[in-house]
Amino acid sequence: MSGHKLHAPKGIGALYIRQGHPFSSMLLGGGQEGGLRSGTENVAAIIGFGKACELALQTQDEEGRRMTHLRDRLEKGLLQRFPKALVNGASTLRLPNTCNISFPGITSESILRKLDRQGICASGGSACSSGSSQPSHVLQAMAVPAQVIGGSVRFSLSRYSTETEV
Repeated sequence: MSGHKLHAPKGIGALYIRQGHPFSSMLLGGGQEGGLRSGTENVAAIIGFGKACELALQTQDEEGRRMTHLRDRLEKGLLQRFPKALVNGASTLRLPNTCNISFPGITSESILRKLDRQGICASGGSACSSGSSQPSHVLQAMAVPAQVIGGSVRFSLSRYSTETEV
């Protein structure tokens, strides 16, 4: 779990390892955390991450409803302006803050350049695959048609997103 997704300091996170599941350390050394990691913990970031989790839990339901409203409004507005666009993903049981839309006939790179000039941040893929020239394996697994995957853009909202921005 990445802390920055909850507005915690960048570079901090948590890893859950099921008991009995094999896991080997990538960094060898001091033997902290039962030999699973080495190095000195960033205590300030850990505390920040804990506080961010606490705050997120307190507002989870309210913020979830608010972000779902904003996400749905964003999708509706985009689909009205671009009738050939497709929302990728289920209409229910999904993250409240994220939408992925394909724009047939145009590449995500050209869309992202235009959005960037308007001060709008978005992504052509998942954050963990940025810079990859390969089609999104996630969209492929979701059976998004191959001819529209290249025009897919991911928009993410946060607790700081506003109606005006959408």
